[in-house]
Amino acid sequence: MLQHLTIPRGPIELAADLHLPDDQDGEAPLRAVVLSTPGSSVKEQIGANYAARLAARGFAALVFDPAHQGQSGGEPRDLEDPYRRGEDISYAIDTLETLPGIDPRRIGVLGICAGGGYAVHTARTDHRIKAVGTVVPGNMGTSFRGFQPDGPAAALDALAEARSQENRTGEQARENWLPDTLQDAAAAGLTDLDTTQAITYYRTARGRHERSTNRRLARGDSLLLGYDAFHLVDQLMTQPLQVVLAGRIGNTGSYESGMRLWKMAPNPVDLMVVDGAGHYEMYDVPEYVDAAVDRLAGFYADHL
Repeated sequence: MLQHLTIPRGPIELAADLHLPDDQDGEAPLRAVVLSTPGSSVKEQIGANYAARLAARGFAALVFDPAHQGQSGGEPRDLEDPYRRGEDISYAIDTLETLPGIDPRRIGVLGICAGGGYAVHTARTDHRIKAVGTVVPGNMGTSFRGFQPDGPAAALDALAEARSQENRTGEQARENWLPDTLQDAAAAGLTDLDTTQAITYYRTARGRHERSTNRRLARGDSLLLGYDAFHLVDQLMTQPLQVVLAGRIGNTGSYESGMRLWKMAPNPVDLMVVDGAGHYEMYDVPEYVDAAVDRLAGFYADHL
């Protein structure tokens, strides 16, 4: 079953989908999982693939569009603010706690790709979250700092000048998350397997969604450059942790990020490496997603 919800978030609302088991008996309150999705994605994409499968295994699974993106409110549009992404999760929990049929003491989180880092960062300080699951988790701060050819400090200097220019012109620059086509990627010399698979998922009929714009507001990049999703995890994130990684190590950094998280977390419970899978294949290839969700379902059953 699928219910469309709105999540109050201060002056705006988040658009959300609540996936529920078809055979819900209405007697025992359900354990629930809030999903934190990859950067640039909307709730109908990767989040829905995992939420529907969790619901089929007996959990309530809530997936939402982040503030400023998709069907959710918030201006300016296309803003990727890692701190607000974390706050979105807490607002989602606020709503789950009020819903009939949900056990407010048995709520976990599942973060995928960049959403994995956002979920971890939120769980450190929101201990209503009782269990933390991640799939190919990324630390957006580490990733963005690594993308800068002249280093992150020089990138921040350039962003400061660009923001001053925007204030003079009133125009807000946007950047592509990915090349829009495989041809654009090839022209830019981006022919590695991970980039190709990312474009094939996000920008073709396989996974494309009209509300996933493939654009981010450039002024948010300074926030990403200064962000560390794993800051103080070793001291604050006491919840049980499940990490699921793709076995083929590419250039996304998620394998390295996931292993770092696994080693620094105070309460690691289970580490799964999905043999043969690449990062983006963990988004929608049934063989790999089903294997991950089977393991996650067992983890949440034990710890929620």
